[in-house]
Amino acid sequence: MLLHLSTWQEVESYLQTSQGIIIPIGSTEQHGPTGLIGTDAICAEAIAKGVGAETQALVAPTINVGMALHHTAFPGTISLRPSTMILVIRDYITCLAKAGFSKFYFINGHGGNIATLKAAFSEIYAYLDDLQIPHANQVQCQTANWFMCSSVYKLAKELYGEHEGSHATPSEVALTQYVYPEAIKQGFLSPEVGKGHRIYGAADFRQHYPDGRMGSNPALATPEHGQQFYDLAVKELSQGYLEFITVA
Repeated sequence: MLLHLSTWQEVESYLQTSQGIIIPIGSTEQHGPTGLIGTDAICAEAIAKGVGAETQALVAPTINVGMALHHTAFPGTISLRPSTMILVIRDYITCLAKAGFSKFYFINGHGGNIATLKAAFSEIYAYLDDLQIPHANQVQCQTANWFMCSSVYKLAKELYGEHEGSHATPSEVALTQYVYPEAIKQGFLSPEVGKGHRIYGAADFRQHYPDGRMGSNPALATPEHGQQFYDLAVKELSQGYLEFITVA
């Protein structure tokens, strides 16, 4: 059940039986010469819809722009500042909490969002208390990073080994190829790829990772691999969501 394809009466009816909602969140950032700029949001949204179908959970509209300031030296990247992202998440949850939701399960597709999401949740709990929302003490938020699912991680290592890398990875590119086979890109991938450098500002990032990849070889990706990653992530995160909404 997708929130944006529902009526308010349907949402009101849903809340009679569940106060849980899934929120896909990703990023709009460069993913190397062959990765789609929308990769992180595409992956999070596809998996969230799959989990929603498996668990009969309501799925909110995807938050497509995340915290990706270190990628902004590459054309096409759009980023929120951490402080802006915290406010976006706060307002998102505040509206839904006022409606009666209390369990917010973020399916995340971007590693750069993790720290800011954690900070946002702390801000939100305090903010809802200040607003004196009746069930503020029942509001809980959790981040589920699909790429960190144990089954996904295991398969990525089996298929790609050290060539999985940590950005513009073959696993995430494979998933976008499965979701959008018509948008598979071909491009030159240098055998020399940056890895192991700390992340600072955008110019420094591009200097150390000139084609946007971080130790990865996305040429190994296939749509068939993508379906495997999708199936594993949906299965594992469906179980995670059900556990989350049933634990007080």
